[in-house]
Amino acid sequence: MGLEKINMPQLGESVTEGTISSWLVQPGDQVKKYDPIAEVMTDKVNAEVPSSFTGTIKEIIAKEDETIAVGELMCYIEVEGAGSEKQEDKESKAEPVTEDPVSEPKEQKDKKKQPAASKDSKKRYSPAVMTLAQDHDIDLQQVEGSGRDGRITRKDIEKIIASGEMPKSEAQPAQHQPEEVSEPSAPVEKTSAGVQTENGDIEIPVTGVRKAIANNMVKSKTEIPHAWMMVEADVTGLVELRNSLKNEFKQKEGFSLTFFSFFVKAVSQALKEYPQLNSMWAGDKIIQRKAINLNIAVAKENELFVPVIKNADEKSIKGIAKDITDLAAKARQGKLTSKDMEGGTFTVNNTGSFGSVQSMGVINHPQAAILQVESIVKKPVYQNGMFGARDMVNLCLSLDHRILDGLVAGNFLARVKEILENMSKENISVY
Repeated sequence: MGLEKINMPQLGESVTEGTISSWLVQPGDQVKKYDPIAEVMTDKVNAEVPSSFTGTIKEIIAKEDETIAVGELMCYIEVEGAGSEKQEDKESKAEPVTEDPVSEPKEQKDKKKQPAASKDSKKRYSPAVMTLAQDHDIDLQQVEGSGRDGRITRKDIEKIIASGEMPKSEAQPAQHQPEEVSEPSAPVEKTSAGVQTENGDIEIPVTGVRKAIANNMVKSKTEIPHAWMMVEADVTGLVELRNSLKNEFKQKEGFSLTFFSFFVKAVSQALKEYPQLNSMWAGDKIIQRKAINLNIAVAKENELFVPVIKNADEKSIKGIAKDITDLAAKARQGKLTSKDMEGGTFTVNNTGSFGSVQSMGVINHPQAAILQVESIVKKPVYQNGMFGARDMVNLCLSLDHRILDGLVAGNFLARVKEILENMSKENISVY
């Protein structure tokens, strides 16, 4: 018998830290290798951390809502045959201790395994489970969890959905919230940052996804010298093409043909011709990526994710539209995995979906650039000696000035503009 360490794993490319959303185990719990022991949130993905061993959880070191770096200690676990296992998993384990572990009486272990509902009425579940339940109008207070300590799992909710019997509350009880909101009791107080609060103000703790996003944005703005430029493209032909196909396409394929899929296709094509934009800063060198994997921003309530369309340059507009639909659905359902978030080389952000016409994006560290696709608007444009209504869109590029200069970035934007302006019924297929 001996004690081993379970450390914070690498949950995605360029991920350097994670926040413990919740522990799924407690000291004294028996776990098997690969059983989930904690939910961890990073700036890229929510994920469950599996146990590296079969054994008994002895001590939890990292607290809930605590952010720790990759490789830092999360907890200790007592395992049998620790010496032989050490050769297989050297990086995540500690030297065995000499003290003999104290075994617990069976009654005490059984007591620890009682569902949490027997101790208090507060249900335990992840944000992803809560979102799935809300989507199907399921009252989680009336669901009995099958997980450890009575925890409600995704399988519990999916089983209820499949049965068609949705437990609902009559009086709409207060929903469990991942983050607590508190009001200051004193008329005027000061926060840790020195900001005054008054009676009626609401203090929202910066935890979880918001904290991860904030840290990543600060890192991007402090490390990357941002530059910015914009071009305007005439996409009248593209709009006519998409509008002529959208109804038939939806009936035939079962998902929508969005404007955004055309823009992603144009960007992926231009990146093949200007691979400098498909680069990353690596301190003493610049890494120019061969694969064109495009991050797209997907929002879910107050959470923002940037999943990846892999090898976008090899896909048709239909294939890109399918990937966008699938990734957006997985984000809403809390099903995005670390694989969905890894490998991005360039980011395309559909800010036009909010009605934005001009914006300056913050680069997705450590990439070289991010392109904001703004709203398509009707404008009077002078052509062939007269004014006419045209569909126009602004393309806004933020770039890392260590990697790129205005010449190559300007040529890239001009090429994206050219590709978009030549998308019409006569010269492009979505298949």
